[in-house]
Amino acid sequence: MKGGQSKAEATSTDQRLKTRGRKKKTTAKDPNKPKRPPSAFFVFLDDFRREFKEANPKNKSVAAVGKAAGEKWKSMSEEEKAPYASKAETRKSEYNKSMQQYNMKLANGTSRGEDDESKSEVEEAGGGSEEEEDDDA
Repeated sequence: MKGGQSKAEATSTDQRLKTRGRKKKTTAKDPNKPKRPPSAFFVFLDDFRREFKEANPKNKSVAAVGKAAGEKWKSMSEEEKAPYASKAETRKSEYNKSMQQYNMKLANGTSRGEDDESKSEVEEAGGGSEEEEDDDA
């Protein structure tokens, strides 16, 4: 075969392609873990979205809002960004406190998903089991 691949070359390429697309296994996320706080830009973005929707009610493009917000953020001075930075700092300090509490709970032995707040109503109510239903039949 002129210009073609040999069978050995083709199989090695196939093996390489198979391993390239594999995803790494991720650990399950804990639903009780606090969410990370937004940066100063995202605090600004919340306010900017409201203003932008009032000024442009017909524009529903997320990209247009994002571009306009990015341009305004870049043009703002440090003094104009200061209130958003302070809000972000307060949220970050609140996050750090909640993370300390969360880590203390984990260190004390409260395992993931077994927190009192996350129990389902069925478990609390003591719902019937299938064995009891089968005995009646």
